Amino acid sequence: MAYALWYWPSIPGRGEFVRLALEAAGVPYRDMAREQGAEALVRDLEARSGIRPFAPPYLVDGDFAIAQVAHILAWLADRHGFGAGELERDLELITLQLTVSDMVAEVHAVHHPIATALYYEDQRDAARQAAAHFRSERMPKFLGYFEDALGANDGPFVLGRKWSHADTSLFQLVEGLRYMFPQRMAAIENDYPRLLACHEAVAALEGVAAYRASDRCIAFNEDGIFRRYPELDGS
Repeated sequence: MAYALWYWPSIPGRGEFVRLALEAAGVPYRDMAREQGAEALVRDLEARSGIRPFAPPYLVDGDFAIAQVAHILAWLADRHGFGAGELERDLELITLQLTVSDMVAEVHAVHHPIATALYYEDQRDAARQAAAHFRSERMPKFLGYFEDALGANDGPFVLGRKWSHADTSLFQLVEGLRYMFPQRMAAIENDYPRLLACHEAVAALEGVAAYRASDRCIAFNEDGIFRRYPELDGS
């Protein structure tokens, strides 16, 4: 039976990191809120109790629900063979995955540096300051870290010739940063040739290419995590 993936239906957001791995691996799933609407997601989440997802994305398999992107992907990788298959290496992949999550959180904090409950327009000045620091300091630090990790093995992927969930997540990270900071990424991305090679190799995976060419792939927009506000970009 197909997994049930619950995430907001109109943004790629954090759910896209899960979708890409599922699509690359050819694992069947249903994108529940896209089928049934955001209200169904809210109802499903509110109906859960005890040890339960705090927020989407979460994946449901029968009576079992698992949340948090890195946690979901590690679990799926173990079940469907797109991890390393060796404890120490799989823990290294999870380390990278959690660092992707750290960067994604910082990306969101760029346009919402004061409070997530406030509109962007209510914190625009603070966002300008946050974006300047993120572009100059945090982007090179994170991207340099991933570039170094990709040098551990010979091949376009973190594990070398075999793709893993870390690679599909790095692909989405590059895509999101190119959307949000086109000027900055154009200025610095060639400093990270291994990261770009990984991005290209993931894009060429049959399942990823087919998914991205379909209408199931949601475009970036200004309701998601990666948002294009020209005043926050710069070289």
